[in-house]
Amino acid sequence: MASSKVKVLRLYQQVAEKLVALIDTGNYTVGMRLPAERDLASMFGVSRPTIREAVIALELEGYVKVRMGSGVYVIENSRVTSRFADKDIGPFDLTEARALFEGEAAALAATMITDEELALLSETLEEMACENNNDTNSHEAADKRFHMIIAGATKNTAIMSVIEELWDEREHSILTKRMYEKVRDSGLKPSVEEHREVYKALKAHDADSSRRLMREHLMRVIDDILEATEIEAVEDARDQSRKARERYRSF
Repeated sequence: MASSKVKVLRLYQQVAEKLVALIDTGNYTVGMRLPAERDLASMFGVSRPTIREAVIALELEGYVKVRMGSGVYVIENSRVTSRFADKDIGPFDLTEARALFEGEAAALAATMITDEELALLSETLEEMACENNNDTNSHEAADKRFHMIIAGATKNTAIMSVIEELWDEREHSILTKRMYEKVRDSGLKPSVEEHREVYKALKAHDADSSRRLMREHLMRVIDDILEATEIEAVEDARDQSRKARERYRSF
């Protein structure tokens, strides 16, 4: 007998569905502003990054309009079918996973990286700097090469496969792509200096520093996403974002 799998919605998708239900039932009508992010987080018992992902998913489906510094406004109150299940993994969970895997990969790579691989890393740093200065979006190609060279330096095909899959998810998830667009639109780009510090630790074959610096770099990526998607320009919202950042650094 063939088995059937029930697709379980991710947390942000569940929140998005609940918000749509509230819109459909008239709790929030066209033109209304949704409750503040902190209030939605309290209402659904989730983190503010989860609310932010749910809001972007709603924006992608055309239910709301995000007005930075003002709030989230309903622009649609009917639908044919839900497509939230197609939005894939969100950037916060994805980047947290990258910090875990790539931090350990950097530590392992530091013990066995070759001069040839270090030379390739140095080249990607120069490429990243040039692309940032040219104000192009292609800087992400150099960024990915840098991280994949480190994954390859582990000489472990399973680690390489996992990290490559995480990068593929980053590039193909509709939600994650949208969040990174907001980061780019805000003017934030990959930090060459942070990558350079990782390179120096690898060159020194310092496993502990390589792990720490890689994790710190990816935690700052989460900072960038939080900053670029800040919806409400109020002081307590910034305080809540700080607490969210601390939560992602606690592992």
